Amino acid sequence: MAGVLDSVNQRTQLVGQNRLELLMFRLNGSQMYGINVFKVKEVLPCPPLSVIPHSSRVVRGVAYIRGRTITVLDLSIAMGSNALRDEGKGFIIIAEYNNSVQGFLVRGVERIVNMNWEAIHSPPKGSGRTHYLTAVTEVDKKLVEILDVERILAEVAPAPMALSDSYTSETVREEAINTVLIVDDSSVARTQIRRCCEAIGLNTVVLNDGKQAFNHLKAMAEAGEDPTDKYILVISDIEMPEMDGYTLTASIKNDPRLSGLHVMLHTSLSGVFNQAMVEKVGADDFLAKFHPDELAQRVLKQLEQRQASA
Repeated sequence: MAGVLDSVNQRTQLVGQNRLELLMFRLNGSQMYGINVFKVKEVLPCPPLSVIPHSSRVVRGVAYIRGRTITVLDLSIAMGSNALRDEGKGFIIIAEYNNSVQGFLVRGVERIVNMNWEAIHSPPKGSGRTHYLTAVTEVDKKLVEILDVERILAEVAPAPMALSDSYTSETVREEAINTVLIVDDSSVARTQIRRCCEAIGLNTVVLNDGKQAFNHLKAMAEAGEDPTDKYILVISDIEMPEMDGYTLTASIKNDPRLSGLHVMLHTSLSGVFNQAMVEKVGADDFLAKFHPDELAQRVLKQLEQRQASA
């Protein structure tokens, strides 16, 4: 038990400090890529893989690891490049996204670096809308690309997007006149959340990262507008360039002009440390991605509470 608590304490030291640990890896070439260590369960040499007939080309096979069968995706194929050759000499990064565990086949794993989210930037403008990057950074004067794994997974195994009929009734549409602030750096996640909220009749404002969101809310407050009058809640991702969701939440709760906002952290980070982190930064709710009915239920509950108090 003490070991678990020590581990939680070590990880939560980064919470609210706008920092992350980045695991760097390579695919076919010399380009370096990164993934948040919070999503990584373990890294191991690639074991023999069993091929799944008629599966997606991105799926190299399945492996039996630690008593469970794990699907292994070739990240190189997912990004439109050639398959990694001789997978037996590669490594598998086992990671947890959206309440499921996957293995990502890579050529080599380099090291872990501790960074500030301020050093993580959105992909440069002009790079188009079809790329698989969610952010970029620089380590040792070399560009490191952070992949939009949610987009890759959505293309290989799309999550259910449709809401149940009970959440899209005309009664809800007529009553839902408020706005939700959505903050997420993944284009796939932004679209999923926006469609869910709009399907139940809510207006949405969508921003790409925590820094944009905090500046937006501060500007409202400085102009004499109460953000809680406009937004019934803020739905924020955790992993975002410039300012992460933990820091955004702590910044909101520490500002008397904004502290009344209801903040839900909605993230693919579905590991065991989340509850301690959520409590530390003062978030009002936490939901792992992506379950449209459950998201709609949480949003409507908050809407009903707002309407009742009004």
